Amino acid sequence: MVSIDDEHPSPDSAESTRRGGRNSRRKERRSRPLDRSRLRDLALSYVARFATTGAKLENYLARKIRERGVADDTDGRACDLDVSGLVSSFIEAGYIDDDAYARARSRDLTGRGYGARRVEQALRAAGVEDEVRCEHAPGEAQGRRAAILLARKRRFGPFAQPEPSDDGDLDEYSDAEQPDPLERRKLREKQVAAMLRAGHSFEHAAFVVDAARRSDIEDWLKEAEADEQAEEGRLW
Repeated sequence: MVSIDDEHPSPDSAESTRRGGRNSRRKERRSRPLDRSRLRDLALSYVARFATTGAKLENYLARKIRERGVADDTDGRACDLDVSGLVSSFIEAGYIDDDAYARARSRDLTGRGYGARRVEQALRAAGVEDEVRCEHAPGEAQGRRAAILLARKRRFGPFAQPEPSDDGDLDEYSDAEQPDPLERRKLREKQVAAMLRAGHSFEHAAFVVDAARRSDIEDWLKEAEADEQAEEGRLW
């Protein structure tokens, strides 16, 4: 016996069936072997969604070819997919700019408190060439700013203390509140290690963590900024 529900599927059921059909067709399109046109479409979609480098795009396309395979050409043989040539054409067209990528990535990482070593690692992993990586490596002042930013965010060194009072003095520890020397040393080592993991040099990490006052850190940054401006003046 056929029920009424079998003869007249609910709207939700019908919509689910249509959605399943669309998903199935979409999945089938995504799994088709790649020819030159499909490979170019993949590349265009990738650079439209992500800031990337030539090396990253080439690796992405090579992975897609491994996953989906290569379509047959009109003569029955596998298409000759020139990935390097396609990437080169994108670079010439301005779709990919390793220099712009390196500049933006360096600023982004230092702006989040990461040091020069992490910037170098990120650019190397993205396939940026040595010359471009060196050009966009953080300078001394930028590296110090990033170290200060991380210390401020994580409350390292003097940033763990309260803000100065109205008369400019910090509240002193009472005798009962004096930190235990062993605990203080362990805390220092933990903070320095965290800054090293974030890509900062030991010199920067140690100075920030060991600084007695925030004003000492501000003077340290101003010193590097002044040296940087003087150097720029000599170059001009």
